[in-house]
Amino acid sequence: MTITIKSAADDLEGMRVAGRLASEVLDMLTPHVKPGVTTEQLDKLAHDHIVNVQGAVPAPLNYAPPGYTPYPKSICTSINHQVCHGIPNDRPLKNGDIVNIDVTVIKDGWHGDTSRMFVVGEGSIAAKRLCALTYEAMWKGIVKVKPGARLGDIGHSIQTFAESQGFSIVREFCGHGIGRKFHEEPQVLHYGRPGTLEELVPGMTFTIEPMVNAGRREIREMGDGWTIVTKDRSLSAQWEHTVLVTDTGYEVLTLSAGSPPPPAFVGV
Repeated sequence: MTITIKSAADDLEGMRVAGRLASEVLDMLTPHVKPGVTTEQLDKLAHDHIVNVQGAVPAPLNYAPPGYTPYPKSICTSINHQVCHGIPNDRPLKNGDIVNIDVTVIKDGWHGDTSRMFVVGEGSIAAKRLCALTYEAMWKGIVKVKPGARLGDIGHSIQTFAESQGFSIVREFCGHGIGRKFHEEPQVLHYGRPGTLEELVPGMTFTIEPMVNAGRREIREMGDGWTIVTKDRSLSAQWEHTVLVTDTGYEVLTLSAGSPPPPAFVGV
């Protein structure tokens, strides 16, 4: 396994800029996520902002890993029981829907990758609880990041917290290294045992992006070849940040003016 280390000042600054831009796309979209809007409209807003305002490139557009058809849109929008990789379409969002919007931009060759959950209109107590606790689960993983820790520490912290709330963790998809490539080593599992897997060293950059289901963890792929849904049609939520391992701990690279504040348990 070859993990790229970003230690040069220019590398780190490039990652910070790309990360901030990705988060600012979500800031821009936030007031538009309401009943009646289509995810197709959100995709166009995001695409135009990334290309025309930020002078960047939407990484998902035409992205085609081995065995996949090219992804046809500029963002991913996963609604209700959709776990990830939902393709924007002309279906209007309804009051009570929950939707994950996943944004990855390429700026000057560097990738920034982040996603947030949105509750459309008035969500149910159960839906809002799932979104809030999935956000906490992501941060339970982030605060484990420091030199000398291991990837298993991150996964274990996320898994034990989510399962203690009665939820389940999707295992088939995980976080990933990121930099000049969209997906690099290492894989960042959201479950596992502490003290296992790769040791973290300063300069590593990767995403932490747990997918948490209200019901069982089993998933299936839809006929479009991209959209993943829960087998039992239970709600699913996901949050994502891109993180840098620093000399003393971590730096979240995908923060902007509109980012939700960290949970209370996160030290300032």
